[in-house]
Amino acid sequence: MHTEQLSYLDSPLPITRPNSVIKVHFCARRKALEHHLVRICNSDLPGKGQLEQYLCHKYRRNCSANTLRLTATSLTQFLSFFHNMGNYQLAQMSREAIAAFIEHEQDRGMKPNTVCTRLRAVYGFVRFLIEHKIVGYELLERRMRLRLPDRLPRAIDPQDLNRLVSVIDNTRDRALILLLLRSGMRIGELLNTKVTDVEIRQQKILIYQADKTGLGRVVYYSEDAQAALLAWLRVRDAFNEHLFYGRGGKALSYAAARLIFNKYLHKAGLQYSGYTLHCLRHTFATDLLNARMPLECLQVLLGHCNLEITRRYARLSDQTREQEYFDAMDRILKGDVDADD
Repeated sequence: MHTEQLSYLDSPLPITRPNSVIKVHFCARRKALEHHLVRICNSDLPGKGQLEQYLCHKYRRNCSANTLRLTATSLTQFLSFFHNMGNYQLAQMSREAIAAFIEHEQDRGMKPNTVCTRLRAVYGFVRFLIEHKIVGYELLERRMRLRLPDRLPRAIDPQDLNRLVSVIDNTRDRALILLLLRSGMRIGELLNTKVTDVEIRQQKILIYQADKTGLGRVVYYSEDAQAALLAWLRVRDAFNEHLFYGRGGKALSYAAARLIFNKYLHKAGLQYSGYTLHCLRHTFATDLLNARMPLECLQVLLGHCNLEITRRYARLSDQTREQEYFDAMDRILKGDVDADD
């Protein structure tokens, strides 16, 4: 066996990894907070002092860097709109102002999920202002509720998937795409993975802190992903701690990973299919449900806090029900059905 492969197989997981994860997570959150605090401080937004306090409050509640970013962006947009309406004090806030802002975002062509995120951020800020007796509780009466389209997760068609995998000719890229497909990891989770997070012999990866939930979990991967990963481990820079890295040795960015995926979509003639990197995770979930994996088990592997989120894949993966329908319809058309008197 290749000596470099042996070193990866036998390397123990260092006990310092969780601490380093916490440190990186802390730095990302702190950086996000400070970035937005500076921008707010230099603005002329009404109530910017309260907005700064609210973001610090969210930070103390251990919200992720992404949550801080979305909250700051949404509330900056809202307060800017509020100011343009001729309001200079938060005490002037009304339900009509909130409704007007939401209509404005819809008119701008914002996606329903984005508008819903904006609305949640505004109501979270309103609750904070109520607690500090800056606005009245009437702002939360008869709250606006947006109906979101109940879109099913999109899996990659099996024939398209075969075409895609067959054109991946780069060792790193093949390992990256097959691991996403076979482990169900979120893209950010895999891009943040260190070599020492992978237990090759057991074919599993330790995620110390999930992107969305902040919770740790263990994921597993298949034999074809194992073969692709070992091929990558043999040729990669053995001194780089990141499992996947780009130019300069830094962890591969999401933008770079997306470009890689789109390159192979184009090579496979699937550039107009609408597939995204996240479709690999959807495909993983759909395939496992079709293979009769219990929903509760899949929930843990995907890192979902709510089983209802996982249950959406059950509607997408119902190949058995589809086959049963056509079998039953075939019997009906052949007249093989016993009618009741």
